[in-house]
Amino acid sequence: MSAATIVQLTDTHIRPAGERVHGMVDTYANLTHVLQQLRASRQRIDALVLSGDLTDTGSPEAYRRLRSAVEPVAEELGAKTVYVMGNHDERTAFATELLGMDSAAVDPGAPLDQVVDVAGLRVIALDSTTPRRHDGRLEERQLDWLADQLRERARQGTLLVLHHPPIPSPVAATEYLRLARPELLAEVLADSDVRLIVCGHNHLTAAAALAGIPVWIGPALAYRIDPIAPAGRHRGLLGFGYSRIDLLGSALVATAIEATPAEILYERPEQDVLDQLAALATEAG
Repeated sequence: MSAATIVQLTDTHIRPAGERVHGMVDTYANLTHVLQQLRASRQRIDALVLSGDLTDTGSPEAYRRLRSAVEPVAEELGAKTVYVMGNHDERTAFATELLGMDSAAVDPGAPLDQVVDVAGLRVIALDSTTPRRHDGRLEERQLDWLADQLRERARQGTLLVLHHPPIPSPVAATEYLRLARPELLAEVLADSDVRLIVCGHNHLTAAAALAGIPVWIGPALAYRIDPIAPAGRHRGLLGFGYSRIDLLGSALVATAIEATPAEILYERPEQDVLDQLAALATEAG
């Protein structure tokens, strides 16, 4: 059984009511579809981590729509919510509408970094955004702050969350927009208790490592980028998903979940499947 389960929702790109992303995608419908799926699962979920590009244009109305959808479900599940900035987000609206900060206290040039304890697992969220830029970067003061946080090890280790992937991409556009100078982050993370780095931004699912630590790029909730498009083309595809991250023993296991509606191939009682597998194992000796 998982000691902690975190659901990563990334690149939701919520817009005000009546507006669609690229004129086609109802991102609010995608989000509510997934939230209802989480409710129906009746599984233990300790936190919902929303890892950037939560709105498409930084509209306060869009943040209010997002929060009104997410927080009642999180409360029903008993899950904490962790909101992380992405390049499509606007700091002042993000801070006031999602973090409950007074707008007068928000410095638009200051990153919104956070630390949240989730069942003994320390979740550190880094704001890798710079206003009016779509690539990512971390300021020296953020890296110093992160180093201070990591000096004391957490009971269940640390999950690091940021929007921009600190790893290369085979897709030209996402490679151009990734985190700058990831080697600086790698220096801070060396010999730390960070077990997994989770990010979004690329609208595709991928994995690699930084400083020997696994990096997971979760599937986007808005739409997908085609990672092997026809020569000379860059294209987006309809379809969406999310991730579950489970603390199983000493491992953090990331699982991509397809959320695009599809026909059911089969559906059986879980216990019947487990009994069948147990019988097969017994037969095999």
